[in-house]
Amino acid sequence: MYDYLVIGAGIIGLNIAKNLKERFPQSEILVIEKEAEVALHSSGRNSGVLHAGFYYTANSLKAKFTKEGNLALKNFCKKRNLKINECQKVVVAVDEEELKGLKELKRRGDINGVELIWLDEKELEKLYPNIKTHKKALLCPSTATVNPKAVTQEFAKVISELGVELILDCKYLGSHKNIIKTSQGDFEAKKVINCAGLYADKIAQDFGFSKDFVIIPFKGIYLKDKNNISNLSTNVYPVPDLKNPFLGVHYTLTVDNESKIGPTAIPAFWRENYKGLDNFSIGEFAEILFYEAKLFITNAFSFRKLAFSEIKKYNLNYFKNLAMKLTKNMNHEGYDSWSTPGIRAQLLNKHTLELVQDFVVESDKNSVHVLNAVSPAFTSSIPFANWVVEEHILK
Repeated sequence: MYDYLVIGAGIIGLNIAKNLKERFPQSEILVIEKEAEVALHSSGRNSGVLHAGFYYTANSLKAKFTKEGNLALKNFCKKRNLKINECQKVVVAVDEEELKGLKELKRRGDINGVELIWLDEKELEKLYPNIKTHKKALLCPSTATVNPKAVTQEFAKVISELGVELILDCKYLGSHKNIIKTSQGDFEAKKVINCAGLYADKIAQDFGFSKDFVIIPFKGIYLKDKNNISNLSTNVYPVPDLKNPFLGVHYTLTVDNESKIGPTAIPAFWRENYKGLDNFSIGEFAEILFYEAKLFITNAFSFRKLAFSEIKKYNLNYFKNLAMKLTKNMNHEGYDSWSTPGIRAQLLNKHTLELVQDFVVESDKNSVHVLNAVSPAFTSSIPFANWVVEEHILK
């Protein structure tokens, strides 16, 4: 029997296993992963941006962990000789209304202890001639980018070095009490920790949890410009709609200084709806279509507008024009190929039809279920894992 069994070798599951093994070196810990390697889903398909923590309200878990996680991941990357692009971030406004949004972001940043620097139009032009704003912009020095797949794979190496057992190609099939049935046999553990990402709600339901929630997938794709012909040297973001968890179309620099425009937030029709009919599931399709139809009919959180606007982003010119509101004198011809899609496992409250903005974890003495590890979960992974261990696993 294992002391702890972690389902899912994404960045959260790996960090929870690492945290537990460092606390209890003699403990027997198993991590199972359904794929043949780690980081094939959200942990390896996100933007790689290390967020700073100024988007979130002060009483949220996201605010609590993002600032600390930013520094912790930078330190991890430096210690393990992984590349970091310390490219910072600029948030710009297009009109007076968005200027109010910038002021709200600055207020949140001040409360959360995140350094943000006001720039007027002349100061912005001096630093970044290709970026435009309305009157003011916010510069965030601590934002950076990394290679998310490489970072997640490095955490897998770390847990192996610590003596944690990791079994790949091991798909969760079901459970009976704390006996986990998998494609590679049955495993028993004193405590099960569910970090299954897109399937976290389904596994949680096997244990009597996630009664109020369902995961709705949203597909994120970027337009790539490998040559970075725009010569941007920082990330450029619009003022987001703080009522929903999406940050809007922006420019991201990769760890190798390549430029991307995106992402989309297109409602997907099954959980791993990456391309064509790959991974199609009729059961998932029916369930997700049911909830997306409810969202469309009720227009909860302006879902109808979101759906129509996101579909239009498949038009390259429309997509580029959204980004061009943030820049000037830019050559966008090189942005001509789509990136590998990623799927955001966004938790929906089935009763209120609201997208859950913050992290959600449910637990009892036998099992722990990480239900809403959405952005900035990658940035927050180290302190978030520590919190899950202290508040849900050890209590």
